[in-house]
Amino acid sequence: MWDSALVQTLTLENFLSASGVILDVRSPSEYRQGHLPGAVSFPLFTDAERSQVGTCYKQQGRDEAVELGFAIAGPKFAQFIAEAKQLAGDRRVRVHCWRGGMRSGAVAWVLEMAGFEVVTLAGGYKAFRRWALATVEQPKPIVIMGGMTGTGKTDILAALSQKGAQVLDLEALASHRGSSFGGLGLPPQPTNEQFENDIAVRWAAFDARQPVWIEAESSRIGLCRVPEPLFQQMSRAVVLEIRRSRSERLAGLVQVYGSADRQELIQATLRIQKRLGGQRTKEAIELIQAEKLTEAFDLILDYYDKTYTYDLLRRQVKIYPIEVTGLSTDETIDLIWEKVDLLQP
Repeated sequence: MWDSALVQTLTLENFLSASGVILDVRSPSEYRQGHLPGAVSFPLFTDAERSQVGTCYKQQGRDEAVELGFAIAGPKFAQFIAEAKQLAGDRRVRVHCWRGGMRSGAVAWVLEMAGFEVVTLAGGYKAFRRWALATVEQPKPIVIMGGMTGTGKTDILAALSQKGAQVLDLEALASHRGSSFGGLGLPPQPTNEQFENDIAVRWAAFDARQPVWIEAESSRIGLCRVPEPLFQQMSRAVVLEIRRSRSERLAGLVQVYGSADRQELIQATLRIQKRLGGQRTKEAIELIQAEKLTEAFDLILDYYDKTYTYDLLRRQVKIYPIEVTGLSTDETIDLIWEKVDLLQP
């Protein structure tokens, strides 16, 4: 119904490498659940309208649902064109829906008629999801950046990335640092589906001949779960263990969490009360209330150090300790490069 000889349908690989803004024409709730990284929500139907068309399809049939969809979407076509012009100054757009069917076809037809260069995605978002889940199963050489809380692993990985190393920053993608305190000061976490999508796109771009650096994580980072195939690869990878003095670690934690809301710090401390112990939890909270964050974190570190040590002892892999106390980030990176040959799987 919406076919146009000028609208190309591309395979996923070609769609991702093509130029033009990606317009996700599914409903807003579908987009929020998960979308192609970088895609813009450009819904043909609202959630309520999509439900209405779906109900019509089930109760009255396809033809009636198509007519209802046309009646709902038709008055929006001028608005779609105006919004697309704002989003795509070069008049190039990539359009997709759930299965590469009528919704993407409708929007592509409208925009093509308005003078846009349009391509659609064969199989839609459903095809992308199949690809994303399969992509993280691809084996690649991994180096795990380990170390106790406060050793500056995230900063080291960022510096490695700036120098050209392949880094998969799972905490950045999850918008969480992985501990009870991990979400403080960060934006809300993505859905787990979106987390998987973001990982997959980055994983696909890595050169399998070069190591991928990843911070040591548990299988869950806040509410996000590391895809099991990737987590299994991480579990088998060699570990570079960053070691730093306790005083430097505490100073780093104060720098990271010093601006956090004090009540949120207290709530995060209460979440680990069962393992930290009632008395230590009480003391830590009193220290937070007294603005003695270094002393409070010193108590809390006992719990995290025990957890890290337990995890480290369970790993049946090569572990290479590297002492960085007193070193700048650049000096630390230089020291890491000296050990690169040893860190190869």
